[in-house]
Amino acid sequence: MTNTIQCIVENNALHIKWLNTLSFMENAGARKISACEHPTQVGIIQLKHAAEEHRHAYYLKKQILKIDANSCSTYSDAELLAPRATRFYLHALDIQCSRYLKKQFQLQGAELKYAAYLFVTYAIEVRADLLYPVYQDILSNVKHHVMVKSIIVEEEGHLEEMIGQLNNFRSDWKEHASAILAFEQVLFEDWLHRINTEIHHASN
Repeated sequence: MTNTIQCIVENNALHIKWLNTLSFMENAGARKISACEHPTQVGIIQLKHAAEEHRHAYYLKKQILKIDANSCSTYSDAELLAPRATRFYLHALDIQCSRYLKKQFQLQGAELKYAAYLFVTYAIEVRADLLYPVYQDILSNVKHHVMVKSIIVEEEGHLEEMIGQLNNFRSDWKEHASAILAFEQVLFEDWLHRINTEIHHASN
């Protein structure tokens, strides 16, 4: 992952698409969180997460302007890295997680949506806590004017909040979270592989 991000930061065209891709994924996460809301029983943490993920998407879009003010104004395929895998990533994780939770806990409807929100969001926050610090270290090392420090702080807070919610959900949540993290790892590796393929083509 470090080598991949290093190559991206060194190429402005790739870097812009990378920021736009992260923005898309943050926005997709916010929309997924909102879609999991109960019609009436919506906790403040869930609202906070959706709002902050939307803000991250906006913040990353603004970072693009530091490189090129006229690039990546949309989330079209041409303006994303590995667009198919990027669009598939969170949706696939949600489906796999929902199937697992339905089988393990015999949940359905609103209860299944909420459980999926907890475990999918946890997995995404674990990934964010790995990815964003690596990205920021690379940016800092080259003294880049793009920054993601504020996102790192909020994602760390999100992870702590998700752990608290999962502790309230089930005492054995870590056992099930391990299965969800395994699903996410496969999807992440495929996504990163496809991005590396694009980098290779861009450099040839």
